[in-house]
Amino acid sequence: MKVTKFLLIGLISIGIQSVKAQEKKGLTLNEAINIAISKSSDIALATAKAATKNYESQMMKNNLYPDLRASGQFLQLSNAHISSNLNSNSSNSNSPIAVNQVMLGQISAGLPLFSGFRLGNSVKASSNLYSSEKARLEQTKENIAMEIIENYANLYRAQKAVILITDNLKSAEQRVTDFSALEKNGIIARNDLLKAQLQQSKVQLALDEAYKNVSVYNYDLITLLKLPTDFKIDIDENQFGNKQPINTMNDVQVALKNRKDLEAIHFLQKASENNIQIAKSAYYPSLNLTGGLIYLDLKNTLTVSNAMNFGFGLSYDIANIFKNGTNVKTAKSKALEVQETESILSEKIKTQVHEANENYNLALKQNLVYEQAIDQAKENYRIVKDKYDNGLSNTTELLEADVEQLNSRINYAYSRANVMLKYYEMQFAAGQLIQSFQLTKN
Repeated sequence: MKVTKFLLIGLISIGIQSVKAQEKKGLTLNEAINIAISKSSDIALATAKAATKNYESQMMKNNLYPDLRASGQFLQLSNAHISSNLNSNSSNSNSPIAVNQVMLGQISAGLPLFSGFRLGNSVKASSNLYSSEKARLEQTKENIAMEIIENYANLYRAQKAVILITDNLKSAEQRVTDFSALEKNGIIARNDLLKAQLQQSKVQLALDEAYKNVSVYNYDLITLLKLPTDFKIDIDENQFGNKQPINTMNDVQVALKNRKDLEAIHFLQKASENNIQIAKSAYYPSLNLTGGLIYLDLKNTLTVSNAMNFGFGLSYDIANIFKNGTNVKTAKSKALEVQETESILSEKIKTQVHEANENYNLALKQNLVYEQAIDQAKENYRIVKDKYDNGLSNTTELLEADVEQLNSRINYAYSRANVMLKYYEMQFAAGQLIQSFQLTKN
């Protein structure tokens, strides 16, 4: 008896935990964007790439500072004999000197004074590449945010479809119950009952499809957000209020200024121009400032201390006059490629902005039409139902009116999500998507 009691309690506990696991949790679009920005692997990768470019830029700047090296050697010689004329007045000047140790210490410094503008342009190129990578990071955030918005809108549509179709299924089931009673009493033909049952089956299939879509879109979204696999997102439709575009008169100029993918290519173009100057630097000589301090101790023979040296070093590869032309042409060709890419993207952005604005305006108009269609479909069903009750219309017309009423409600729900989606697509085209959300700073 006790075993049965404990088993019952255990089953109840498991059931409660299962219900809690399936409980839906509210998640606003702004919260979803924040989670995506903080957890996205794509953004983490873009951040790492930007950090790498930053370190590379710092490494390049280090080349502008002087080089300072220190070295020392202690060598044990094997009974070396050295003849020296340093002390020619000594009576033992011609006798060999036994040397078995040598010590050498050296400190040297060098500073590039002129390298054909190579160092300066190398620093500028690395800085521009870093700026380009930072712009790519911001564009990655825009792309991830847009992907979240699309999945969020799809999930809302599917959830709304489940609610509306479930209500319609209840009506269809009640209709079948009523028709069954009427058919038994011989008031309606069996064919009418079959039509109602067929309509119920179609609604049930539509509901199953809607549930499947909810599961798929919910899984896609929680995967992007890296949430637990049993996380069920509940979307509040009140956040889908109609939004108005920003800077509608100057949206193209705004887009050309704010689009981070265009900004990234712009910095690449500046870096490619720096690379042209780097290639040309081979035509010039290199001039370095050098200096150092030497200490030498050749045991029993020679000691040199405080031997400072100072001077200039000049080098020039004369062969580059003939060889370097190809390198310069290659750098110019690469710069032209980037320039054309920037031009193509600029034209594409203009087209995207125009299309996004038109799509948003169309979505607003469609939303108004679908809103009116709900009342029209409702009134149409009422009229057809009255006619049917009075024998002036048939079952097919009644069922068609019911389907139109369901479709009008689903279309309106979809249009609300579509207005939201098209608004953010317009913001994305203008490079202002991330600005539309209140992001949490980490």
